[in-house]
Amino acid sequence: MPTIGIIGGSGPEGQGLGLRFAMAGHQVVLGSRSADRAAKAVDELLKLVPDMPITGAVNAEAAQACEWIVLSVPYDGLSETVQSLKPEMDGKLVISVVAPLKFVKGLPTAVQVPEGSAAQQVALLLPKSNVVAAFHHVSAQDLLVSNRGLEGDVIVCGDDDEVKQKVMALATQIVGLRAIDGGPLANARYVEELTALLLYVNKVYHAHSTVRLVGI
Repeated sequence: MPTIGIIGGSGPEGQGLGLRFAMAGHQVVLGSRSADRAAKAVDELLKLVPDMPITGAVNAEAAQACEWIVLSVPYDGLSETVQSLKPEMDGKLVISVVAPLKFVKGLPTAVQVPEGSAAQQVALLLPKSNVVAAFHHVSAQDLLVSNRGLEGDVIVCGDDDEVKQKVMALATQIVGLRAIDGGPLANARYVEELTALLLYVNKVYHAHSTVRLVGI
């Protein structure tokens, strides 16, 4: 199994994905801008599920140590983060879970990205890496409840079919999730923008709704 580094792993989504990947048997490194924050995030997860194969490090060390990298950072800091870690991420499989959002009077709205999507922005910054978009619609709150079964579809977009299949297989290692081939990376914009709609619906209904495609 590949070792997975999570950039922004001390945030809720990064922690949640790290928990589930480690529960599936992957060696996981939670990355953070602060080693102390990374260590604290790991401690919190080990209290939930002891003896998991999960450690913490600063982002650069996490990216350097791992074969696969998950980007789980706010869109505002995405470009700066990716450029600062480019040497560590070149040539690797990079999974973007970033959804470009802003909040207006407490309500989420999608941000228009000049490159088309956050994932396409990452791909342009990392031309030597295989960039895939996935895991946008999985609730961090649900991920962090280790004994809670999940449900929903993970829509995966990427330009390399073989690499995309690897990420789809990773998604299905989280019990209850199904992987859906979402086509080329250019389609990532639709997946990312849907996140804003889901957040709005969840706010209105006080829910953790996700995506499930029927008829497949």
